[in-house]
Amino acid sequence: MAEHHHLAFFIFFFFAQAAMAGWSGGGEWRVLRESIGISAMHMQLMRNDKVAMFDRTDFGASNLSLPGGRCRQDPLDTVLKKDCTAHSLFYDVSANAVAPLTVLTDTWCSSGAVLPDGTLLQSGGYNDGDRVVRSLAPCAFHGGATAACDWVEHPGYLAVRRWYATNQILPDGRVVIVGGRRQYSYEFFPREEEAQPAEFPFLRETRDGEAENNLYPFLHLLPDGSLFVFANTRAVAIDYVTGRVLRTFPAIPGGEPRNYPSTGSSVLLPLRLPAGGAAALVAEVLICGGAPRGSYQQALNGTFVPALRTCGRLVLTDPRASWRMETMPAARVMGDMLLLPTGDVIIVNGAGKGTAGWELGRDPVTFPLLYRPDGPSGGRFSVLSRSGIPRMYHSAAMVDTLGRVLVGGSNPHIYYNFTGVEYPTELRLEAFYPPYLDAAYDGRRPTAVEAVPRGAVGYGEPLAVSFEVAEYESQGGVVVALLAPSFTTHSLAMNQRMVVLAVEKVESAGGEAYQATTAAPPSANIAPPGYYLLFVVHAGVPSKGVWINIH
Repeated sequence: MAEHHHLAFFIFFFFAQAAMAGWSGGGEWRVLRESIGISAMHMQLMRNDKVAMFDRTDFGASNLSLPGGRCRQDPLDTVLKKDCTAHSLFYDVSANAVAPLTVLTDTWCSSGAVLPDGTLLQSGGYNDGDRVVRSLAPCAFHGGATAACDWVEHPGYLAVRRWYATNQILPDGRVVIVGGRRQYSYEFFPREEEAQPAEFPFLRETRDGEAENNLYPFLHLLPDGSLFVFANTRAVAIDYVTGRVLRTFPAIPGGEPRNYPSTGSSVLLPLRLPAGGAAALVAEVLICGGAPRGSYQQALNGTFVPALRTCGRLVLTDPRASWRMETMPAARVMGDMLLLPTGDVIIVNGAGKGTAGWELGRDPVTFPLLYRPDGPSGGRFSVLSRSGIPRMYHSAAMVDTLGRVLVGGSNPHIYYNFTGVEYPTELRLEAFYPPYLDAAYDGRRPTAVEAVPRGAVGYGEPLAVSFEVAEYESQGGVVVALLAPSFTTHSLAMNQRMVVLAVEKVESAGGEAYQATTAAPPSANIAPPGYYLLFVVHAGVPSKGVWINIH
C-alpha cells in the first residue's frame, strides 16, 4: 500500500522526539465507539463538554433512530420524505455516550460558529437548508440517551444560499458568513432588517472555472480587527464593515490551489501576548497541503494526482510579509489541522492522491503529523502513530477538553455504503492521544486547575490561575493558554484560535499547589467574546482544559 511506502521513505521521522517540550513518543489511537450511528461530517465542542456532530440529511436513513418514535417529515427531501432516523447527535466526552438530535433541513457542507453565550450558530447547506440558520444550545442528557434540547431552525434567514461557506466570530459577537458555491459575497448574523449581502469580488477572481478551488475560504480574525481571507492561492485583509480591501498579500508560492476541492488546511498560529500589552503581537498563518491545479478534473476522469507536500507560513502583521515554504514528510489533501494545548499543530486525516469530492481521493494517510512552530527550520515535522481507519472525504476532527483529538466521519459516497467499496462509510468514533497524555508524564501534569475570577473574566482584567503539580520543574516553564474550540468540517477548523497569556509570575502556594498571575486578553480583536478552554502547560505537559468566558 502507498502508506507503507510513505512510512518506509520517511522512517527517520517516525515518533516525535519532543525533548524541548518535555515528552516524546508516537501517541496512541483508541476507538471510543464502534458506531455513533452517523458519519460525522461536522463537529463542534460545546461549553458543557458535549460535542455536536452532524451529517447531511439527503442520503436516506442513518443507523441511529430518533427517540420516542419521532420522525422527520420533509416533502423537499431528495430521498426520504419521512425519515425516522437521526442525522445529528450530541456526544458526551466524559460518559462516552450519544444522544440523537433532530435536524430538519439539509446541513450538507454547511458552516458554523459558537456565539458568545455558548450557543452553536449553524448556517446554510443544500436544497431546503441552503438559506437556513440553525441554533443549538448546550444542554444535558435525560437518562443518558436523550438530549434536553434540540435544534431550532430559521428558514429563509440568509439573504442568499450558502453552500461551502465559512463563518468567523467577530469582536462585537456577530458572525460573518463568507462565500459559498457561486456566492461572491458575505453577510452577517444577526442580520440587520432588509440587509443585503456585501459584494466581495475577490471570491469571483479566485474561482477556477468548474473546479472552483475557492470554496470554504480560510478566514482568520487579525489583531487589528480586520479579516484575513485566503482563497485558491491568494490572500487579502478586508474591513468587513466597509468591504474595503486593506491589504493584498503575496500569492502562496508554487501557484497550486489550497481550497476546496483541492482541499488543504489553515491555522492561525498561537497569538502570544507579550508582557506589557499587545502592541508587539505577531499574527502568523500556516497553510498546508492541497492538490495541484487540474487534479479535480483528472480525478473525475479516473486519474489521481499526488497531493501537495508543501506548507506556507506568512506573518500577517509584518508590513513586508513574504511566504516561508516548508515540506511535509508526506503529501496530503483533505487533512485536518488543529492546535494542541501545547501550541503545537497536529495534522490528521486525508489522502495522498486526488481531491475532495465523491470518490475522488485515494491512498489514505492515516498517520498524524506533529508540527512545532518554534522548532528549528527543517526539523519542525514529526510523524506520529498511525490509525487503522482511513479518514477520507467528509471526515472531521477536533480537540476536546482532555487534550485528545476526536476523529469521526469519512463517507466519500453519495449514500451510506458499507460493503463492496474501497473506503466504506465510517461510523466509528476514535480518539488520538498525543504523547503528552502518556501516564509517564502525569507527575509533571497540572491538575486541580482553577481560574479566579471563576467562569468569566473581562478584557484586560487580572486572572489568577491555581494548579497542582507533583513534580514541579522551575526551569520547565508554565504557560497559560486559551483555546477557542473549532467548528470543523471539510478540513476547515472555523474560529479555531489560541491566545497564550503573558504570565507575570508563578508562586508556590504550599505543597504541590502553585498560582500563576496573568491577565485576560486586552481586547475582543485578540479574543472574540465567548467560551474558551483554559489550559495550564507545565514543562511541556498540559492540564485538562477548564471553561472560561471572555467578555
